[in-house]
Amino acid sequence: MDSGPAVFAGAVFTAFGAGLMLWTGARAARGLPVAEGVRQSTATVVGGCFGLATGLAGLWTLLSG
Repeated sequence: MDSGPAVFAGAVFTAFGAGLMLWTGARAARGLPVAEGVRQSTATVVGGCFGLATGLAGLWTLLSG
């Protein structure tokens, strides 16, 4: 893979993962629903895990590209 697209994809994944974790944490801290129709604890854990996984995938892409 060319380094330009790898850097762009890594930056997008990392920014999305960080944003998802921040949004999930802010909603959970205020007691607002993270997802409709899902228990607060379940939605917070799943949202945080997906945010962390996406952020780590972005960092891996940045470092390997």
